[in-house]
Amino acid sequence: MALTAVKGFNDILPDEAARWRHIEQTARRVFEQYGFGEIRVPVMEKTELFCRSIGDATDIVEKEMYTFVDKGENSVTLRPEGTAGVMRAFIEHKLYAQDPVARLYYMGPMFRYERPQKGRYRQFHQIGAELTGVTDPLADAQVLTMLTLFFREIGLQEPTLQINSLGCPDCRPAYRAALRVYLEERLGLLCEDCKRRYDTNPLRALDCKVPGCAEATSAAPSVLEHLCTGCDEHFGLVRHYLELSGTDYRINSRMVRGLDYYTRTTFEMVTGLLGSQSAVAAGGRYDGLISQLGGPALPGIGFAMGVERVALLLGSQDFSTTPDLFIATMGQGERELAFTLMDGLLKGGFRVEMDYEGKSLKSQMRRADKLKANYSVVIGGNEVAAGSASFKRMADGSTTGVPLTVSAIQTFLSGALR
Repeated sequence: MALTAVKGFNDILPDEAARWRHIEQTARRVFEQYGFGEIRVPVMEKTELFCRSIGDATDIVEKEMYTFVDKGENSVTLRPEGTAGVMRAFIEHKLYAQDPVARLYYMGPMFRYERPQKGRYRQFHQIGAELTGVTDPLADAQVLTMLTLFFREIGLQEPTLQINSLGCPDCRPAYRAALRVYLEERLGLLCEDCKRRYDTNPLRALDCKVPGCAEATSAAPSVLEHLCTGCDEHFGLVRHYLELSGTDYRINSRMVRGLDYYTRTTFEMVTGLLGSQSAVAAGGRYDGLISQLGGPALPGIGFAMGVERVALLLGSQDFSTTPDLFIATMGQGERELAFTLMDGLLKGGFRVEMDYEGKSLKSQMRRADKLKANYSVVIGGNEVAAGSASFKRMADGSTTGVPLTVSAIQTFLSGALR
């Protein structure tokens, strides 16, 4: 019996990988345009990092982490999210000493043991960005504007931005207490997960997708009605700057985050194209996280997006590369010349294919069509003797005579493919 992949750990095949490259390359370009630099951190961290940052009472820590004891008797965990590891590296390497205002982005696999579903697997991939050292709401608006621009640059009009404020340690306790009073009268209507969260993380009931929970919490008190003056002013300025930049948004007062470290501004990029799994990117401000992990008292804000879900939004769009030129040969004698030309053109940065199996000319041209080559050329004895050949543009069949030298073909293709 042939072996198969572990459940929830998916292969990314070439056609799909081309979409992923488009997403990743666009993220690098847009994020670096905004001054963010790439950081690469390990996929495995000490378990304590996630317990301290994410929170012991979260579903991730309680039920979803891939945690085990290694041969050195250390408890280690495959990272379930990216922010904690990036902040650990930021603190460990004292990047704040160079400049407390750090702009960092990352991309790579994350791991959670949960039921695989459309766009979310046990090994899934995220692209994220973090900005430290700035409390000004202008920074929040700039991060949100950058994220919105990224989606437009990859060619999507959806998703759209939704924002909320979760308050701060000064005003959130009063809201939690009010919400708990509201939920206490409706515990019997909540799902088992929300009943369990009632004591530890009642805000998560607002985010539950179970229909009964959504109905039971429909009239729950709004966090926006419990903000302190500072949080209320901060949220107002975030909206003001978004409007100045022309960034569309909608307030969603029911939006919460599943991780304990978020404060004030929270946000999601939401689409109706993926069913119930509507958020393709999410994040927020985490002003206490860095100090909580043993670093200086610096604020931060960031987000992560699910690459699988973004790729789903791109649908069947084809981002694969196609050959610039397909070289067909009439016989064995011309293959050495064809190989020499292909070798020189490849080294010059062009994408070139040729026949490797001595197939008929008809079969070779079928392959040129299948590969969607931009140009093709047939080299036979007459072409070798003349030192030139007709290069055919596959889209319309028009031909151009070009000398059979690497430099001449490079010059031709450079002009023809512009």
